[in-house]
Amino acid sequence: MMTFLSQAAVGETATQSVGEATGFVAAAMEFLKANGPTYVMQIVVAILVFIVGRIAAGAVRNGIKKVMLSRGVDASLAGFVGSLAYFSIMAFTVIAVIGRFGVQTASFVAILGAAGFAIGMALQGTLANFASGVMILLFRPFKTGDFIEAGGVVGSVKDIQIFSTTIATGDNIRITVPNGQLYGGVIKNYNGYETRRVDMVMGIGYGSDINKAMEIIGDLLAKDDRVLKDPAVGIAVGELADSSVNIKVRPWVLASDYWGLHGDFHKNCKEAFDAAGIDIPFPQTVVHMNKLDS
Repeated sequence: MMTFLSQAAVGETATQSVGEATGFVAAAMEFLKANGPTYVMQIVVAILVFIVGRIAAGAVRNGIKKVMLSRGVDASLAGFVGSLAYFSIMAFTVIAVIGRFGVQTASFVAILGAAGFAIGMALQGTLANFASGVMILLFRPFKTGDFIEAGGVVGSVKDIQIFSTTIATGDNIRITVPNGQLYGGVIKNYNGYETRRVDMVMGIGYGSDINKAMEIIGDLLAKDDRVLKDPAVGIAVGELADSSVNIKVRPWVLASDYWGLHGDFHKNCKEAFDAAGIDIPFPQTVVHMNKLDS
């Protein structure tokens, strides 16, 4: 008797479940019949919006890169700006697609804005380096291969990245300097112009012939092919110092010949002065002693 009742209860439960499932399917079919075309249209429109947004983002990215490269902007900066524009457009495209399904996108925009603000506050130094890197790559106060003095570092620029610049010192030590430190101060670019003036001072003794010394200096510079004719060489007495008469010598050369001429001229001038008997003094102290009467 009990077994029969149990089987009857199971059968009744199964029948009820089937009925509920059939009712759910029927309701779903009615819902799709009534609203299906609308949802299908929304899905199609959302897909079209996404496709158009992606095509537009790609076109903008490629256009930005092409324009920046045609104007001589660094390739890494052009690529970064193009990618930034691409992802920005894609972000708005995704928000527009979500909005097609009736989702309130204002909250998404607010969340993105708050997240951006928080990230900006946390990465102030990094963003400052990034902004400085953009300015360096855009306005080019220096380029790879230039010898610069900036940010407390002196050396040759080896590599310019978006966040930092690699510099090799005179003794070939690799230094990585944040771009914010470089662009935030004075930048001295020794290769900024094609030509440079070599400022030198040659001291001779008070007993030596000044005109003869200036003539020797002029002859040495006239024989050196590295010295430019224009601007003209400047040779003049600059100072009557404690121990010497200082003659200022200012020839113009190509920037690449600066140190070569600087070293060679000092050597040649010393040898020519020695041959002509012109004294090159060194600092001296004269002590006068008075005899006291006892």
